[in-house]
Amino acid sequence: MPKHVPLRQCLGCREHKPKRELVRVVRTPEGELRLDRTGKLSGRGAYLCTRPDCFRKAKKTKALDRALNTSVPEALYDKLAAELASLPPPPEEVTGDG
Repeated sequence: MPKHVPLRQCLGCREHKPKRELVRVVRTPEGELRLDRTGKLSGRGAYLCTRPDCFRKAKKTKALDRALNTSVPEALYDKLAAELASLPPPPEEVTGDG
């Protein structure tokens, strides 16, 4: 029996992907916004792909603001963009064309 893989939805592309392929953005109980690479920080979380276009779309549509129930300042968007850019690229999809 295959092991259950938890899925989460990316705020940018709205695709459901395995939780480990996404990056979690968290609003901590203290109100601080930060990237959570472990997925274990306490607080309200939202998930994004590591693709730059997903981040741009989430920023443009204010999806992070809505998901985290807070206003995300422009400086924080810049900081998150820099942190996302430093992450390894997303894994390539396997097509099965050998």
